[in-house]
Amino acid sequence: MTSAILSAINILTRPVGEASAQSSHQEALQAALGANRALLLEQLQSSDGFEWVRRLREEVKVAADWFCSETGDDTWSFVQECLLLLLTLKRHLTDELKGFHQAPPPSAAKHRTPEMAPSLPPDVLSVSQQKALGAALQFVVSLGLCPYLAPGVGVPLGRRSAFGAVVEKVICREALPTVGRRLLTTTKVLLQLAELSTLATLVFTRHLGDLMAALCQLGYQPHREDDRPLSADECRTCKEALRNLLNKVYQPIVVKELLILQGGPKQSGSVGTSSGSSSRTGLGSAPAWLRRLCGQLLSERLMQPQGVQAVVRAILEGGTGGVSDWRKCDAVARILVACPQQHASADGYFRLVCPQILDLLHFKDKMTALQFQRVATRAVLSMVQERPSFAQQYLLSPLLAPLHRCTTAAGDGDSPVAVEESELTCCVEDVYKIWVVGNSPSETLLTALEGVLRVIFTLFCFTKQNVSHLRAPCQEVLLWYLSHAEAPAALSALRQLSGLQGQRKDVAAGFCFTAGSDGGAALRCRGIGSDEDDEMYEKLSGEQWRLECLMQLLAELGDSDLPGDFFLELLQELTNWAAAADGETQDEEEVDVSAMTLLEVEQRLLGGAERRAQRLALLQVLAAMVECLQHTQLLRKTSQVVDFMVSLLQRACVGLDQASGPNVGNPIESQTLSMGMGLVATMLSAPQLRAEDYSSMARLLPPLETLSQQHRDVLIQELASNLRAVIATRGAFMPENLSAAAAARPSRTPETTSEKQSGAKGEAGNSQASVSRLEASSDPDKPKKPFSDWLLEACDPDVPTRAFALRILTQKVQHKDPEAVQAQEKVLPLFLENLEHEDPFVYLSAIQGLAALADSYPDRILEKLLKDFQSGPSLPSSNKERSLETRLKVGEVLMRASRALGELAPHLGRPLLSVFLQGTKDPDQSVRASSLSNLGELCQRLDYGLGPLALEISSCLTALIKTEREAEVRRAAVHVIALLLRGLSDKTTQVLRDVLLDLYRALKWVVRSDPDQVAVLHAQLALEELDDVMRRFIFPQQKLEKKIVVLP
Repeated sequence: MTSAILSAINILTRPVGEASAQSSHQEALQAALGANRALLLEQLQSSDGFEWVRRLREEVKVAADWFCSETGDDTWSFVQECLLLLLTLKRHLTDELKGFHQAPPPSAAKHRTPEMAPSLPPDVLSVSQQKALGAALQFVVSLGLCPYLAPGVGVPLGRRSAFGAVVEKVICREALPTVGRRLLTTTKVLLQLAELSTLATLVFTRHLGDLMAALCQLGYQPHREDDRPLSADECRTCKEALRNLLNKVYQPIVVKELLILQGGPKQSGSVGTSSGSSSRTGLGSAPAWLRRLCGQLLSERLMQPQGVQAVVRAILEGGTGGVSDWRKCDAVARILVACPQQHASADGYFRLVCPQILDLLHFKDKMTALQFQRVATRAVLSMVQERPSFAQQYLLSPLLAPLHRCTTAAGDGDSPVAVEESELTCCVEDVYKIWVVGNSPSETLLTALEGVLRVIFTLFCFTKQNVSHLRAPCQEVLLWYLSHAEAPAALSALRQLSGLQGQRKDVAAGFCFTAGSDGGAALRCRGIGSDEDDEMYEKLSGEQWRLECLMQLLAELGDSDLPGDFFLELLQELTNWAAAADGETQDEEEVDVSAMTLLEVEQRLLGGAERRAQRLALLQVLAAMVECLQHTQLLRKTSQVVDFMVSLLQRACVGLDQASGPNVGNPIESQTLSMGMGLVATMLSAPQLRAEDYSSMARLLPPLETLSQQHRDVLIQELASNLRAVIATRGAFMPENLSAAAAARPSRTPETTSEKQSGAKGEAGNSQASVSRLEASSDPDKPKKPFSDWLLEACDPDVPTRAFALRILTQKVQHKDPEAVQAQEKVLPLFLENLEHEDPFVYLSAIQGLAALADSYPDRILEKLLKDFQSGPSLPSSNKERSLETRLKVGEVLMRASRALGELAPHLGRPLLSVFLQGTKDPDQSVRASSLSNLGELCQRLDYGLGPLALEISSCLTALIKTEREAEVRRAAVHVIALLLRGLSDKTTQVLRDVLLDLYRALKWVVRSDPDQVAVLHAQLALEELDDVMRRFIFPQQKLEKKIVVLP
């Protein structure tokens, strides 16, 4: 029966072929409508197939109080027939659907299997049926609804298509019923059709905007009292229908249609640009009452739950991410920030809207997330600029709440987690999106971020110790703040992060960050520590790690002056403390402790201890900056170099007026001062100095004058006086020996070379001078000491002096210095003696020297080293208790010597090979592992010389692999095979022809049976090397060559 109704609808809406013979489009349309209506009535009366349709149509017609038989308007008569048939279809489908739901369940015999599809409900329409129904609805809307809308309400038909312009001309507005009644009739019927879900889909997806426009006009259009087309009850009914419709339909579609109803030309640029349903030129000017109504309805949509998301989706859905979409995002952000005029309280509006704006930051879909984040970021930044108080209360405070809770967390017995991983991750990512991606610095944003900066830094330090996706956003946030904050605020933040200012409030006491299951971090209760020493070690190591992380952050500020300014501020503070230390010393000497109470004495001691702790922390930060940051980053500008020199000279002036000041008789301070003054001389010797440079150097005049008058060193007095004269005269007076005196000063006393070397680290600010000193000392030709002095300094109890002398002796041996060649019998015991030293700097220098001797004189030196490696140290002064450690150091020397043999390995390697094979049977496992390591290095370089010894080496390695108990030795044996295969490469099949199968079986045995995973890994690597060798042997690379043979 449904098909019969739709067939009747199809008769009514199908085109008529002879309509083209009419004189105009209007007449052709009227003729087609009249002909189709007459044909439908004839078919209903004469055809037996439409008897049931005719009877049901009559029932609907009797119930329709709006039907008018004599209208005098063919178009309205046609619309009435369409409405009757649509209501007939709706009534029939409703009855069928009701019977379908009330039907009893099928019997057991007819029970369907799970694979069978369920029965379709009777309201499901085919594609052709939906097409016929859609054509009928289009006729109803085009002929019975749109022509009766007031000007400016909705999109006019004439702007939609050419057919719409024809329809506007055939409508007869004077005929009965009136225009208002016709519009009400069509709207009521469409709403009745929408009660059925199948028909509602067709109505709302295609004609929602027109239906909303009709309801707005019927319910809200103002009229004179004597000219009202509808009664008050009818207007109230239309208003309720509009409200129900707006609440029922998908909200982004509702918002989009309301924006279209607002009209185009009289709207603001943002709204006109955002209403993406039709083009800008297609929107007419809406009347004032409709604009106010749409604005009120849009505000209500916005204030609902998920209202912000609905507005954003309505404007941005279907975007491609281009420039126009970014402009739409900015426009939507401005709309969200502007409080509607209809809303009574701005506080209430932002209380509802701001949480929804923050929710826009958390979408996962890539394209949607980018656009929503753009809207949220721009909305937050606009609100911070225009309404900072509301932004702080409803946006920034909730956004930063998890980070604030990290500082105020309290122990809870129910859960040890104070801040969950998901919550902390979401917070950090939101901060990154708003502050870094938004990149719109303002005082409000900087102040809000400053309150949680230390928590973010603590989290960053934690992520640097682990693999976490929070490391990059934390680092970017910290760098953003340091780059955009004012200089005083940034310097204060650096002092807090380094622990130099105030008490740390990083995280709450008793809590710490722990790794999360998803790669983030969570704040958990630390738990009760059992050992005070462990807690102290954890605290100290944590402070040192924080300092290293801070240096890494400063290193990332490549083009910023902040690291240099921070460095100079700390140097100035160091100078002030040096001056204050003299006063404290005098006060301590004058204070009579016997006259003080115990409490006063305790307070005085605690105050002194606190001051000393602060000074140590300052020195630690300065040392870290000098060690981790390049001098080009610390002193980028001339003004910073001048500030550095002012601090250095002022520190040098401290205590000059006393007989025993801190700088009196201190050669390190004198050398540092002379080098600093040499730097000033170099700056003054530049070819072009500007007036600004001389003006900045004027600050050097007071300390230079003090040094020229009070320093004990005459040369420094003279140099300070010359520098002062050059700066005061702005280069008019330039002594000839200025640069020469500055350059000659650091090497004036060769006896203090070692003292300068060790003092370079003691002076935290003198990084450039330290570098120049090390470069000057690295060349063995520059030191003017005799060779005997270097031999004496190699026995000096001072570790830096001894290590430096050993380095110089090593360089002389490498350069074949004649004195070193003659004294090699003295140098060898000296290196062997220092080999037993406890300090790594000393014994590593001795190892390097012995390796250089073995490379230069292998015949004599290797014999001595092999004897010591095999039997222990042979020097009379050797410590027998440390014999094993010394043998291992000699093994390191032999390994380096084996690497340096090169082509001499087959000639000189036999004694080494014998000793190493004997060492594999040593009782100590460390010696066995060292022997195997040296054996592997040597076998790589023997090539064909390994052939006669292949069987012996293979037997040794396979026996160790299968019988050795120590995993470390088995690893070394497997590693020897890998080095052997790697060194021989394509020669493997020739040199190891007789033992290759045994080595292969040994490696396979390790892979299958060895419990040590490291040994298995080494065996797998060795098998890969063997596989590559055999592949190249079996499948040699084909070479295309041309050979020319000269026949006899």
